[in-house]
Amino acid sequence: MSKIVSLYENDMLIRLKSGDEEAFDFFYKKHRGKIYGNILKLVKSTDIAADILQDVFIKVWNHAGGLDVEQSFEGYVVRIAQNSVYDFFRKASRQKKLEERLIASSSIEDHQDLDAGAELEESIKLLDQEINLLPPKCREVFQLCKIEGKSYDEVAALLNISTATVNNHIVRATRILKTRLSQVDVILILMLITIF
Repeated sequence: MSKIVSLYENDMLIRLKSGDEEAFDFFYKKHRGKIYGNILKLVKSTDIAADILQDVFIKVWNHAGGLDVEQSFEGYVVRIAQNSVYDFFRKASRQKKLEERLIASSSIEDHQDLDAGAELEESIKLLDQEINLLPPKCREVFQLCKIEGKSYDEVAALLNISTATVNNHIVRATRILKTRLSQVDVILILMLITIF
């Protein structure tokens, strides 16, 4: 019986690799409960766990063409989930540092803490919006390096481009963002670059 299941799953894995939505749906329904439970244990928030779960399966779908059909899908999706949780914690930690440094470098003493916090939140939201408006490849490289914290070498290998090209995208993204954003938001960009 398990051999039949194994053959069926292998067939579905081959179909998923070729972009078959039904195969994707099969693996999503089969593994979502366990993956969600594992994520929830780590992040302790149902909303965050649901967001990360969605992100995990978006990554599965976006990289389906590179699946190794000889390897266990469960092992593959568990690794993606672990990396996504680590990325979440890294990003949360960096955002906290970013907020602390921006507050420290601004004349926050002249404002009430609530106003400063709201202003900062608005600046971060605006920065996120502007990052999303970058040219696709430029945005992808910027997010991988500056938001997810990957090294230039890692991003170069992941996207099959040279480290010089990665650097060019970062320089271009920074230039574009500086022209679109206010002085406060530019401080955020500079902190992104110096923190990460």
